[in-house]
This record gives sequence, C-alpha cells and structure tokens, in this order.
Amino acid sequence: MADSTASAQPRPAHPAGHPVYVIGAGPGGLAAAQALRARGIRAVVLERADHVGASWRRHYDRLRLHTTRRLSALPGLPMPRRFGRWVARDDVVRYLEKYADVHQLEIVTGVEVFRVERAPDGGWTLHASGGRELTGAAVVVATGHNHTPRLPDWPGRSSFTGELRHAAEYRNAAPYAGRDVLVVGVGNTGAEIAVDLVEGGAARVRLSVRTAPHIVRRSTAGWPAQYNGVLARRLPARLVDRLARPLARISTPDLSAYGLPRPETGLLTRAAEGAIPVQDVGLIDAVRTGRVEVVAAVEGFEDGKVVLADGTRAAPDAVIAATGYLRGLDGLVGHLGVLDPRGRPTVRGPRTPAGAPGLYFTGFTNPISGMLRELALDARRIARAVAKREADRASRLPG
Repeated sequence: MADSTASAQPRPAHPAGHPVYVIGAGPGGLAAAQALRARGIRAVVLERADHVGASWRRHYDRLRLHTTRRLSALPGLPMPRRFGRWVARDDVVRYLEKYADVHQLEIVTGVEVFRVERAPDGGWTLHASGGRELTGAAVVVATGHNHTPRLPDWPGRSSFTGELRHAAEYRNAAPYAGRDVLVVGVGNTGAEIAVDLVEGGAARVRLSVRTAPHIVRRSTAGWPAQYNGVLARRLPARLVDRLARPLARISTPDLSAYGLPRPETGLLTRAAEGAIPVQDVGLIDAVRTGRVEVVAAVEGFEDGKVVLADGTRAAPDAVIAATGYLRGLDGLVGHLGVLDPRGRPTVRGPRTPAGAPGLYFTGFTNPISGMLRELALDARRIARAVAKREADRASRLPG
C-alpha cells in the first residue's frame, strides 16, 4: 500500500491541518478516502486489522459477489474483465489491495478506534489503541455491515454437545464431510453454505427457516437480478411488490411443499425491513431433490438436541448459525445519540446526525441494488458534503 505523501500532497481539510479520518479499510472506507482525496481533502484511513479488506478475507471460500462486476467497482478503478461477471472472494481482496495502491491512499493498519467524541474546535477526537488521541476535521465511520457475529442466546445452548459455530467461522465443507449438519437461517449466507455442504459431501443437511424468504434467480436470460434492484429503488414499494409476484411465479418454482412457501409480504417491503431476497446459487435444486431439508426455526437446545418450533427435535453433529451480524457501533458512537434502537446509524451517506455535524456513516445498510454500488455512490456524496462544509467553515474565518 502506498502512502499518499509519496505523491502530490493534498491540502489539509481543516484550518488547523486536521485530516478527515475514515474508520475501516473495507470497500466503503477505501471508496470514501478516494473520493475525499479526489477533492483535495486529506483522508487518513484507520484499520484495526493488518490488511485492507479484512472482512472479505474471512468470508467462506466459495463466495462470489451476487452483484455484477461492472456495478461493483469503486470510484476511479474498474474491476478487471478477467474476474468474470460474478467476482470471487479472493479477486475482491485483490481488487481492494490494488485500489489502495493505485489511488495512493493513506492507510494506517493495526489501529483500532474505540470511541469518537466532539472536539472543542468543532472537529472530532478519536480514542484509539496504543493510547492514541487523534483529532479530525470530520469522521467517516465505515466499519461495515457485518461487524460482530450475532449468535442467539438460545435456551440450553450450553448443553449442546455437538459443534456450534457462527457462519462467520465457516470456510468450506471439508470439515463436515460425512456429517449431519443443521444450518440456521435462510439469508444468502445460510442458503449458500447449505448448498456448499451438500456439494462438499455432508451426509445430511437441514436448513432451519423461521420466515420464508423471497428467492430470485441471480440472472434470468442474461439479465442480472441486481438490475431489477436498481430499477426497483426508483419505484414505489407497493408497485414493486405487485410486479414482483407474477415475475416470481414465472422465474422460480413454488417450494411450498418443501417448507419454503412464497412470502406474503412483498419483495421490496421485505427488503426495506432488512430481509434481502435470496439469490439462488443452487438452493432451489437442492431443496427440490431433497439434498437440503427445510425444517422449522430453532427454539433452543435440550438434552443435547436441537428443539425446533414445530416441537420436533434434531440431533445434528454440527450447527452452523447463519444468524446475521450486529453493527458494533454502540461503544464507538452510541453515546452521541446517533443510533436507532437496533444500533444502526439514523442517517447515512452525505447526511450527518442532528447534533453531530461532520460525522458520516457508510455501509450500514444492505440495499437491494447492491451494497458495493451504493458504497460508491455514498463515497462521492460524502466527499461533496465534506468539501462544502469545509468551504463554509473557511468562509467564516476572519481575514
């Protein structure tokens, strides 16, 4: 990674010379830093891990983007055509490394920010590892949507004698060959892990479902589902919900007989609630052929077995909980009154919370149009807002 001081030095973003600090060197943080630098604003990225794209490095091996290569690139650098239409995890990591180098971003790794507070001069003070206190003109929080694995506190969980892991720890199916595995949660991660287990030789794979998801083909006749998502964001939710029903009947089979009925709630309405449609990468066929068995939601554990919502019990060798993540923002900014009851930022992109001017958030939603696409758009908007704020500040200075 190149340091930005190796080329033309950007002008400071603050009269006192304070930079804009970007917390997190994932796609959102790198895109924001590039957009700020493109406007001549010094941006310093602080990353607690030793490399950029740390969360991407930890994802399971078979992961590919569900969004197209063209609509997943960050500002100022296309993804190479050789990556293919659906980019693999390792290629995403390579792209992020190259992105940091090409744009000569100023990145400091091995630094964790614990708390952000208002500074007396109107900027921000960041309390970081090693006793550091850093002062920034503005702060962009880009620590990621999938920050802290959420493992439900199921009753009797400690009594389970089998293997219990969060999906964040899953890498591939090799350790589960010949074993009975229960996957809990039917988001994109749970669905893909279930298929991976089947293809990797697990003896039995069950998929625990509380609420049946909308399932869409990743691509239909060459038209990616992401394109529909981009179009849908411009239309009223009720209209999209109405149009999605007949399209689903045409493109995907009815899996009600297998335990996955079509949801009553509309597709875009569910997406707005945080339930993004599951893109099919083999789940439909696996369910129809019985290789993945759909079972009821997990209610708890008892006598070493898993208790399901329909009263049945299961005794798998391993349980993989694809039960989502927490944003992990409470300690960092929770005291500022900028989070909603679910721990998510009340605003994102170029808007700053009331009472916290100069504090920006990116990457804390999972939009139907594709997260990387929205991160790229947010980056430019944030940079524009920071530049305007600093210009307004400069105009008020004497002389």
